[in-house]
Amino acid sequence: MRWSFKPESNKLEVTELAKLLSVSKIIAELLVQRGIKNFEQAKYFFRPQLSDLHNPYLIKDMTLAVARIESAMAKEECIMIYGDYDVDGTTAVSLVSSYLKTIYDNVTTYIPDRYDEGYGISYKGIDFADDNGITLVIALDCGIKALDKIDYANKKNIDFIICDHHRPGANLPNAVAVLDPKRGDCNYPYDELCGCGIGFKLIQAIAEKRNLNTADLVPYLDLVATAIGADIVPITEENRILAHYGLEVINKNPRPGIKALIGQTNKKELSITDVVFGIAPKINAAGRMKHGSYAVSLLTEMNLEQAEKFAAEIGVFNSERRIKDKAITQEALQQIKDNKEQENVTTVVYHENWHKGVIGIVASRLIETYYRPTLVFTKSGDMLAASARSVKGFDVYNAIENCAEFLEQFGGHKYAAGLTLLESNYKKFKEKFEGTVKNTIPEKCLIPEIEIDANIELCEISPKFYRVLKQMAPFGPGNMSPTFMASGLRDNGFGKKVGQEGLHLKLNIIAGADFKTYNAIGFNLGDKYNLISNGQAFKAVFTIEENHWNGVTSIQLNLKDIKADSI
Repeated sequence: MRWSFKPESNKLEVTELAKLLSVSKIIAELLVQRGIKNFEQAKYFFRPQLSDLHNPYLIKDMTLAVARIESAMAKEECIMIYGDYDVDGTTAVSLVSSYLKTIYDNVTTYIPDRYDEGYGISYKGIDFADDNGITLVIALDCGIKALDKIDYANKKNIDFIICDHHRPGANLPNAVAVLDPKRGDCNYPYDELCGCGIGFKLIQAIAEKRNLNTADLVPYLDLVATAIGADIVPITEENRILAHYGLEVINKNPRPGIKALIGQTNKKELSITDVVFGIAPKINAAGRMKHGSYAVSLLTEMNLEQAEKFAAEIGVFNSERRIKDKAITQEALQQIKDNKEQENVTTVVYHENWHKGVIGIVASRLIETYYRPTLVFTKSGDMLAASARSVKGFDVYNAIENCAEFLEQFGGHKYAAGLTLLESNYKKFKEKFEGTVKNTIPEKCLIPEIEIDANIELCEISPKFYRVLKQMAPFGPGNMSPTFMASGLRDNGFGKKVGQEGLHLKLNIIAGADFKTYNAIGFNLGDKYNLISNGQAFKAVFTIEENHWNGVTSIQLNLKDIKADSI
């Protein structure tokens, strides 16, 4: 692990902000790091307001999109809401369809089959619309590169409204409207919305046209917050506001489908992290193992008893997904060893029988062992399909784009992408991808990094300090949970390895002269037990969290890494 400190903030700014807000200098340091330097900026950060959401009509083509939807409703056309099969796509479809059904009856939904149709807008989906007399399709979380598909739809007199957040290609599809803040001619102030977020801006615009307030749409924000967490978009500015209010809905009055999923956990109050690891994988499991339409059925169901039945079914899919991804990960690790590719700067593996629904998860698992840009391929029809994942600081999308001559299709983000190619091009692509990454990736990006916000003395971690820290949530990209470093630490003699095969580390840390102990847990740090045994001094990097056990709530250090204090 590579420990690195964030650049030191201006000391005068930190001192003035600490005095202005009546907070500690460490809290002020954290805020200045996040660009907060005065009272108004602090108020915007700590007290998110719906009134701070941007006008949806600032998105290019929004006026055209709303006008076409209003026209469709006036002419009693059938509207189809089309979306990707992942969490972002299924929540977006659930959001837009359930809202439109409150004002218009003739609305249906469509999720493509991951295996039969693949990602994005499909010819089969367009044919389905044509066969069923659908003349307007609203595509969510996909479509920005579907130029040929949209031309095909136009020939069948089917209009498309594209709502996407992925990077456009050189040309835009010939749709009625293309809502994507990442398009070059769009001046919307914030371009980090997820697909469900774009869907929310669309219903916000429709609601505004009908003289409704944004506050009337808050019940839909449980879906948006779930998508924001699952799609790993920055939780800054507009996303922070949407996630904040969405978490309130999740914890106070979620829709039956979300409530049913929460019922499968032991959590009383969910954070965005709980949503990412406890709720999102189950929603995703539907599209991975069976069909994304199961997720939409769950998320749009208004009867709790029926929603619980849907949730139980999806729980089975998720169990199957766990078994598959564990087995495939082991096979992929063995393939890397057999091919003697441990020293490569990339991981590219392939097996024709690997389950397409879990290869993205497997790619993430492989990065935990070999920290480098990773692609996992499987057979998909007469093509090979891959999911790509990257390491911090490296744009895997650009690297894939540099190998475009071997690809049939690709798309995605800086850290996650998907692609298809002919099997005859697999080896050529693999060689060029390895070369491209080798020539462009900084060496430091191949070593996992822990970025430290501030040094701290453990005695500074008071209940008041933690209360303020907690108000900095929701945490995520762009506003990660603050990470601290403390030195001169010792275990009180009761530290031990816990969990299966002693994988984790449980400590009671002593720091300072008062001999007060601090509870700490170090997941996957069991192999560092020798650093804390026999009372030797060590230093640690950690986040601070609440631990709930037997009805008692206490502050706990979540250790990210430890080193001997002499290092």
